Amino acid sequence: MTTKQFPKGFLWGAATSAPQTEGHSLENGKSKTTWDYWYETSPEKFNDAQGPKNTSNLYEMYAEDCKRMQEIGLNSYRTSIAWARLLPDGKTVNEEAVAFYRDYFKKIKENGVAPIINLFHFDMPMWLMEKGGWEARESVAAFAFYAKTAFELFGDLVTDWTTFNEPIVHVEMGYLYGYHYPAIVDFKKAVQVGYHTLLAHAAAVKEFRAVLPTGKIGIILNITPTYTRSTDYADQKAGVASDLLNTKSFLDPAVHGKVSQELIDLLAENQLTPKTKEHDKELLQNTVDFIGLNYYHPHRVKAPQNPAVPAKMPEDLYEPYDWPEKRINPYRGWEIYPEALYDVAMMMKNEYNNLPWFVSENGMGVADEERFMDEKGMIQDDYRIEFMVEHLNYLHKGIEAGSNCFGYHTWTFIDCWSWLNGYRNRYGFYRVDLEDHYKRSLKKSGLWFKEVSQNNGYTDASST
Repeated sequence: MTTKQFPKGFLWGAATSAPQTEGHSLENGKSKTTWDYWYETSPEKFNDAQGPKNTSNLYEMYAEDCKRMQEIGLNSYRTSIAWARLLPDGKTVNEEAVAFYRDYFKKIKENGVAPIINLFHFDMPMWLMEKGGWEARESVAAFAFYAKTAFELFGDLVTDWTTFNEPIVHVEMGYLYGYHYPAIVDFKKAVQVGYHTLLAHAAAVKEFRAVLPTGKIGIILNITPTYTRSTDYADQKAGVASDLLNTKSFLDPAVHGKVSQELIDLLAENQLTPKTKEHDKELLQNTVDFIGLNYYHPHRVKAPQNPAVPAKMPEDLYEPYDWPEKRINPYRGWEIYPEALYDVAMMMKNEYNNLPWFVSENGMGVADEERFMDEKGMIQDDYRIEFMVEHLNYLHKGIEAGSNCFGYHTWTFIDCWSWLNGYRNRYGFYRVDLEDHYKRSLKKSGLWFKEVSQNNGYTDASST
């Protein structure tokens, strides 16, 4: 039995997003996002016809939900603002949205929870998508204006902000693999989209420094540490390419203020260099105060067998490697490898100036959780508790080794809507009953997390 204590002031919380929880997706002044449009035009793509309209109905239930945060000991909470709700046409402020978010953020704080507010979580407004979305240079200025508006409207309530959640996702899913709208498969367009997103992030940071000079701003990145099949040169080269594209592409400029020369060279070699402007390098020097890293699974790669030159897809630079010793979450298909959190902690310490960072998402999605409901109606999700303990053990090891990690947020607080997957897999501390007016009910993991937060640590029975 080993007791794991965490640093004083450690953040114990959860994360979610506006489009996955609020509902009221085309009500109260909000305009369409790409998700609203895609569900309208291709509903067959969505699990069990579960679209973005209502999600978890937080728009109506947020006051009670904020009390629930306190009930399970959250001291911090990350969510996002819906761009299309706040600025339905990109220019005009929706006063009803302002009233909603101000009251929401106040109630979070009234329950002893610190809000961390994110600006973009995959929910591109349709008015901007019709102009090209992130492919268009116009998106940079549009995002900067939105960011400035949010900082001015809510900066008296919120001191900690982030620009994007997992920006590599809308690059990959929208422009490489067809899972998100506009479902384009074009490596060069994907790079351009990523570049404009990066500029938009930097432009938002610049606006933040002007509006809220005493606040803190960061970015949330999904980290999939690369592990290669072998130490052979070809496999190692594949690993470098994977890290450059998937990790360093956003992390390097966010922290160091510039794109790494290695990535610039890799893109040039493969005729993927994006269109740039003269003052872009100066804009990218707007660096962050902290980093949020979402960790779920590693990325195992090997040298490609028959690569196209120049690369037509990322798989021409690295191929997935099926590690025979892996453990898998069968519901999501992701490898469970908690050891990577220690490696991530050391990466931040050794390669990124030991900048303050936190685990901004970590969690386990499981389908049909009702199987584990006891006679009192509580889901006994011991598997989720075990998953968190395993990951926290390695995070604690990294903190003990000097990594400047200040918090751990799970995905998620209340079961939420997950894009094309709808409610297939559940992640929350609270169950949402879609058949009973979105009724919330606490799971066993919520009780466990409350103890962890109150004690700023936990006892690990598996340690010796």
